[in-house]
Amino acid sequence: MHFRITVSGGEPLLQIDFLLELFTKAKENGINTCIDTAGGPFTQEGEWFSKFEKLMQVTDILLMDIKHINDEEHIELTGQKRDNIVQMFRYLDQINKPIWIRHVLTPGITDNDEYLTQTRDFIRTLGNVQRVEVLPYHGLGAMKYKELGIDYVLKDTLSPTEERVKNAKNILEVEKYTGWKE
Repeated sequence: MHFRITVSGGEPLLQIDFLLELFTKAKENGINTCIDTAGGPFTQEGEWFSKFEKLMQVTDILLMDIKHINDEEHIELTGQKRDNIVQMFRYLDQINKPIWIRHVLTPGITDNDEYLTQTRDFIRTLGNVQRVEVLPYHGLGAMKYKELGIDYVLKDTLSPTEERVKNAKNILEVEKYTGWKE
């Protein structure tokens, strides 16, 4: 029997000490390890990066989001620049750490042929991508925000149509990485 641990979040890299300890023990027991991350905490400086390098030695694969390819739109969507996230993609490519890229297709935000083409062009620069997935946006998280009394800015956003999902898969060349064919 083959086991895999996938740690997701929130953002698991905010708990790097725990991750390093967990994954070290997992590898000692023959368990595959996976991190599902948006890459926000990444830096190539100081103690954090030293721990990250050790973590990568006991990590088999990462699932990584591309929230938005456009710098200004990324800030609008997340409140943060994406420079360190791009640096993380580049670093993982440099050390040849396998990644799966997951792109949430959100009407009016990421479902734009120009942005999808830019995302595809970025993915083409990476040699460590094993899979690309298009995840259609859904509003299932809206209830959580409502319960917490937090305004959910995407509350009026609809899911993309099947046609737009197919379009995104074609532009992002999903079949190149997953064998997907329409």
